Amino acid sequence: MGFAETFKALSDPVRRDILTLLKKGSLSAGEIGSHFDMTGATISYHLSILKKADLVFENKQKNFIYYELNTSVVEEVMLWLADLKGGNDNEP
Repeated sequence: MGFAETFKALSDPVRRDILTLLKKGSLSAGEIGSHFDMTGATISYHLSILKKADLVFENKQKNFIYYELNTSVVEEVMLWLADLKGGNDNEP
């Protein structure tokens, strides 16, 4: 995972909304798309960006692809941001 891809993915409000939806559990592309007023191709594009950034996993079940949040990448970004913020007087 590169931070450039992660921050690119997080920069779009639609992709942030998709991640918020996935917080509750895995969803198919159709289920995700039902929350937005956009084409399936546009939803697919946003999911592709999120997959490239490793923010979501793809899980194929029969004829459907389900997406779920990759919490380990989210945690890694949060740790990096917390470290950037600092707050520990013992470190340079």
